[in-house]
Amino acid sequence: MVAFGRLGCALGRDRSRPVPPHRSRIVTIVTSSTGSALARDLLALCKPGIVRMCVLMTLGGLWLAPDSAHVSTVLAVVLGSALAVAAASALNMVVECVPDRRMKRTADRPVAAGRISPAFAGGFAMLLWAVGMAVLLVGTNVLTTVLAAFALLSYVFIYTPLKYRTPLALVIGAVPGAVPPLLGWTAVTNEVGGGGIVLASILFLWQMPHFLAFACRRRDEYARADVRCVPVVRGSTVARIQATAWAAGLVPVSLLLTPLGVTGWFYFVCALLLGIGYFGCAAWGLFPSSRDRWPRTLFLVSLLYLPALTLALVIDINL
Repeated sequence: MVAFGRLGCALGRDRSRPVPPHRSRIVTIVTSSTGSALARDLLALCKPGIVRMCVLMTLGGLWLAPDSAHVSTVLAVVLGSALAVAAASALNMVVECVPDRRMKRTADRPVAAGRISPAFAGGFAMLLWAVGMAVLLVGTNVLTTVLAAFALLSYVFIYTPLKYRTPLALVIGAVPGAVPPLLGWTAVTNEVGGGGIVLASILFLWQMPHFLAFACRRRDEYARADVRCVPVVRGSTVARIQATAWAAGLVPVSLLLTPLGVTGWFYFVCALLLGIGYFGCAAWGLFPSSRDRWPRTLFLVSLLYLPALTLALVIDINL
C-alpha cells in the first residue's frame, strides 16, 4: 500500500498545510475516522452519486441489447460495474488528495481532509476493484470485464494526471466515462455492436458540454488547483464554442438508434427535441445576453437531458 501513499502526493505537495507527524507515515490506516464516521467516509470515497448514474447507464445498455439476459447476468453486471466505478472514484481521491485540498468543493473529501490515509483508501479501492472484476468475469464475460478494467485504469492513471497538463484531458476522460452502457450491452451480447457504440457515443458527447459548463462555473477553483481545463487555459469564450459544437454533434448521433433498429419513432422524436433543446442552451452561451447565467443553466439542462432521454428509451421499448 506504500505506492498509494506516494501516488497521492504525485500531483504536487500542499506546502501551505504542514502535515502532522502522526499523519506523515503512510502506514497509518485511519487518522481520525472511527465507527459510523469511518463508514460515512468509506461511502464518500465511492462517490455514490456517480455510481448510481453509471449503474443506470449500464442498465440502459442491458435493457436495449437485442438479446434477453438471465437474472444472474443482470445482477452480476450491476454489482460488478458499481464496484468498479466505486473503486475508480476511491483511487481518484488518492491520486488527487493534494489538489483536492485547494478547492472548496473537494477539500472535505476523506483523503484530502486527512480523515483516511492514502494507503488505506488505496487498499479499500483495490479490494473493491478485485471483487468487481471477479463478479464481472464469473457472471458476465471476458469482454465486459476487460472494458470495465480499461475504464478504471484509463480514468485514474491516464485522465487524472493529464488534467494537470492539458485541456485535451477532457476528451480523454470522456472515453472511460462512456463505457457504462457498453458494459450492459456486452454483458448480454458478448460483442460491442453498432447499438452499443451509439450508446457509448451518446454518453461521450453528452459529457463534453456538461463538464465545460461545470468548469466555467468553477474556473477560479480549478485555476487554484492547477487543473488545465479549457476555461482556465483557453478562456470562457472557447469553452462556450466547444460546448456548442459538442452539443450539435450529439443531435444526429442520438438519432442513430432508430435506423439501427434498436428504438422506434417515439424515441427518435424525443431524442430530436431533447437534442435541439440541449444544443440551443449551449449555443445561447455565444450571445452576450447569456452572461454569467449560461454555465449554471447549461449544467442544469445537461442533468435533465440524460434522464429524459433514458425515459424516452424505456417508453419506446415498451410501446
